[in-house]
Amino acid sequence: MELRCCLLLFGLGLAAAKLTGEIEIDVDEGHDWDILDINEVAGVDLLEGDIQLDEASHRNTIIGERYRWPTPIPYYLEDSLDMNAKGVILKALDQYRLKTCIDFKPWKGEQNYISVYKGDGCFSSVGNQQVGKQRLSIGKNCDRVATVEHEFLHALGLRHEQSRADRDDYVDIMWDRIVPGKEHNFKMNDDTMTSALGVPYDYSSVMHYSKMSFATGSEPTIVTKIPHFMDIIGQRISFSTGDLSKISHLYNCTKSSMFVESCHFEEENICGMIQGAGNKKWERRASVDGGPQTDFSNMGECKGKGYFMHFSTTSAQPADRASLESQWLYSKPGTHCLQFFLHQSGASDDVLNIWVRDYDQANPGSKLKLIRSITGGVRGSWELHAITLNMTRKARVVFEGIRGNGPSTGGFSLDDINLSSMECPQHIWHIRNITGLMATTPSGRKLYSPRFLSPTGYSFQVGVYLNGKSSRPGYMGIYFYLTSGPNDHNLQWPCPWHQATMVLMDQQSDIRQQMNMHRMVTTDPGKKSSDGTEFYWDDPRKVGSKVSVSDGSFYYRGPGLGTSSFLAHNRLKSRNFIKGDDAFFLFSLEDISALLVSQSLARAAVHVDDGLKKSAAQGPPQDTATHAVVVTAAAGCVVTVAVVLILIIRRRRRQQESDRAVIIQDMPGFMEASYNLYYMRL
Repeated sequence: MELRCCLLLFGLGLAAAKLTGEIEIDVDEGHDWDILDINEVAGVDLLEGDIQLDEASHRNTIIGERYRWPTPIPYYLEDSLDMNAKGVILKALDQYRLKTCIDFKPWKGEQNYISVYKGDGCFSSVGNQQVGKQRLSIGKNCDRVATVEHEFLHALGLRHEQSRADRDDYVDIMWDRIVPGKEHNFKMNDDTMTSALGVPYDYSSVMHYSKMSFATGSEPTIVTKIPHFMDIIGQRISFSTGDLSKISHLYNCTKSSMFVESCHFEEENICGMIQGAGNKKWERRASVDGGPQTDFSNMGECKGKGYFMHFSTTSAQPADRASLESQWLYSKPGTHCLQFFLHQSGASDDVLNIWVRDYDQANPGSKLKLIRSITGGVRGSWELHAITLNMTRKARVVFEGIRGNGPSTGGFSLDDINLSSMECPQHIWHIRNITGLMATTPSGRKLYSPRFLSPTGYSFQVGVYLNGKSSRPGYMGIYFYLTSGPNDHNLQWPCPWHQATMVLMDQQSDIRQQMNMHRMVTTDPGKKSSDGTEFYWDDPRKVGSKVSVSDGSFYYRGPGLGTSSFLAHNRLKSRNFIKGDDAFFLFSLEDISALLVSQSLARAAVHVDDGLKKSAAQGPPQDTATHAVVVTAAAGCVVTVAVVLILIIRRRRRQQESDRAVIIQDMPGFMEASYNLYYMRL
């Protein structure tokens, strides 16, 4: 009881009666939650901590075709889920589509499907249990991308890595350090029931227990035979390469539905790219006198490797040009994201044009569309660009360099090109000299990003504790804030249902191999201060603090929401989060209010009725009358909520039209290319 009172007071202190820009709420309450910790607090006692044994089968194994799902896999998001969790789940499913051959689709009445709900903790059955509605729980504190990936891997048929039959060759289980009565969670699975699928033991698997799982004290229960991996096991960042290999073997497929192309120019065929129109050519280089001195992929660390493509403007004349075209690319028509690293060492008025060459029935000979022109900007360093493209089923991406008139010491250099049908991050924050900053920044001090604008017009900012908060050293912390901006008088306050995605990029060359660290938080317009007098996500000019900028200007920053346990420093060093002394954060702020509406049941209800008729010969369905009432009521709720949302949207549009307002999405000088450094001591 005393502990509960302390936690309550802690929460009240965070959401103080008087809101300011110094107030921050830690959604993790100072914990680095793992799945086992979450389930223990929730009072859930399951096999290996998060595996639910279904009554239909006590052999929750990955061997046997009957446990495989047909793809795309039908899923349903139940209304019990928190709004933030819904957005996180959809983000995790996109990671499956990008990195694996598994696809998902909303349930439309298929016999077997995964129904995701908010239960007491995070858990799933293993494999397709052939029970119709197979439930998977994403409860409190489970709304993390890697946690959702973990539970869906169970549903797909994978068990925990440390339970495989050859486990004892790679780790030692310290039985005397395990909580009494929990020893069964460390039982190995016989290889006649489960399979490692020919994949070597994977310390980096998102399915591996952490070293402190079910520990009685401060000593680890799992000790890796190779000491280097002690701080690797138990990662909850993203799929490992081994996880991806297992899925490919298990489902006997390789093609991703969202991945299109990746190229880092290490092979001499340069990924099938060709020289296009122009009187100059792009060259494959390992270094350029005027910069860059190394490629981005390897940073000069691998002898005999490390190439990029370069268009030299030093020897070119004004208006000279060179075009580099990708091979024919085949993908689903629609929006795509092109990411690449660009190094500029040429004239300030040199231009790099990004084109798409479409091939379709209307344009069998191809049609060029100019997507973006890049000139000026940051020079002398590798910079990440993310550009949204609209492509047909067959297309090429074209990089066209044009010589300007100014003096040049180099030109344009390209490396690590990736193309997918994922949504591009809206904003990129490049932090330079990050190792120096981490060496000199004490815990409790915070680095603020520039202010950014969302597509809906809201201004926001992100703060990062490089060395953690004073109460949480050894971790990187991250918080999201709304800030005052140019559209505030036209926006709805409190800010309704906008989800912020904050990502620390793993700078691997191939996007499929990147283990990016995600954190997502959502603005609940009903959230109030502890005394109920202020809305947490109200206009920052009302609930924020004034921030003065070095140029004499000022703005207001509202209260923050995030975590003090974003990423432990030992895991920060386990991947390429820092490369060449640089780190890249990717941000987006999206309106997710559409998720307020229940996932459509109208068409599904018809299929359910048909299914009930077909199953009549097999025996009476359970709770048929109850199901019919639920479906009818849910359908009615869907219609009601949809009507209300339509009325709200129409009212907002009329209000904006009456104000004759234009939502500004970009303002020169508002989103600086370089960051400004602000510190706050807590």
